[in-house]
Amino acid sequence: MSELIGVNLRWLKHGYDLEPPRYHSELAAGMDVRAANSEPLTIQPGSISLLPTGFAVALPPGYELQVRPRSGLALKYGITLINSPGTIDADYRGEVKIPLINLGKEDFIVKRGERIAQLILAPVCRAVIHLVDQLPDSVRQDGGFGHTGL
Repeated sequence: MSELIGVNLRWLKHGYDLEPPRYHSELAAGMDVRAANSEPLTIQPGSISLLPTGFAVALPPGYELQVRPRSGLALKYGITLINSPGTIDADYRGEVKIPLINLGKEDFIVKRGERIAQLILAPVCRAVIHLVDQLPDSVRQDGGFGHTGL
């Protein structure tokens, strides 16, 4: 079993009746999060919508919440996140919102309470940048996108 880390969640006025984010199986990595829109929202093909969740969080220092798409929505309907994964920083106290995009061919209707994304609590390492005149050699060097072929 993995280590349990406490995350404080505060409901906002428009989220009190929703189920909080939760894991839906014993070994799930992500907690499903639900939409807190007051009316059904139609996302047209190619459109982006920012959906409310009805809550704010306070994360412990050294952690982030990664916002990721739900695989079923992506596969079946082309619904995904415009910035995946998104990051909720430990010092952010505003409402958690989910930016969905419809890459499918049909309108997608999001109803209140539907699971729209998943949240993954992850540790954060911070970099210390060292300015240098030259980088050490590597086997790859500057080989970029597709340099190893298919």
